[in-house]
Amino acid sequence: MRTNKVRDIWNAGGNVVNGWVASASSYTAEIMAAQGFDSVGVDLQHGMIDFDHAIAMLQGISVQEATPLARIPWNDPTWIMKVLDAGAMGLVCPMVNTAEEAAHFVQASHYPPLGFRSFANVRGPLYAGTDYKARSRELVITLAMIETKDALDNIEEIVAVEGLDAVYIGPSDLAIGLGHDPVGDPTEPEVLEAIAHIRRVSEAAGVKPCIHTAGGDHARRCFGEGFRLCTLSNELRFIIDGAQREIGKARA
Repeated sequence: MRTNKVRDIWNAGGNVVNGWVASASSYTAEIMAAQGFDSVGVDLQHGMIDFDHAIAMLQGISVQEATPLARIPWNDPTWIMKVLDAGAMGLVCPMVNTAEEAAHFVQASHYPPLGFRSFANVRGPLYAGTDYKARSRELVITLAMIETKDALDNIEEIVAVEGLDAVYIGPSDLAIGLGHDPVGDPTEPEVLEAIAHIRRVSEAAGVKPCIHTAGGDHARRCFGEGFRLCTLSNELRFIIDGAQREIGKARA
């Protein structure tokens, strides 16, 4: 019987360090999952990944200790059902702007009576165990992305939605929504206050605040502020940063 490591860490009072994969490669996903991340997300929204790639990538993550997560392209029950069936243990849903949209996301992610997800005996039960259906409420984590001015204005209602486990802040889109340039590690006071407000409201509602960060230093600050899951950029940024660093050493 498999548990969801992310929820286990949260239940123990700890914080989750999440990896992120944007390139369509099961090998890259497996490598990322082997580096010590608590979880690794497959990015079907902005990554160069389709559903067939996602299945292989979730399989690659699943052979390691990291929990497989995914960001779906949109708040669409078809994508939600198929990616969960493929073995994701948690979903990040983009552009959740209202309580109604958050409820739709949660309900599509869960079986009755909480939701309306349809059951299929495919990779979910194969990966998590034959009692997957009975334990699915614990196994599947829902993270609603808060990344617009509308979502900021509606945050109290969003975090009150039954069954929503976490909110996931996208700093770049949130900055755009507030009239600023998209920056992974924002410095604009208005953006920083919006992020802090989302965190405070989420914490008060018992919903875990999570955020996409620009790297380890940014994540450490966010953990210190009370965030419970931080994503450390993605593997493409690690490749670019590592290549530029080594090229700089060579040319020096």
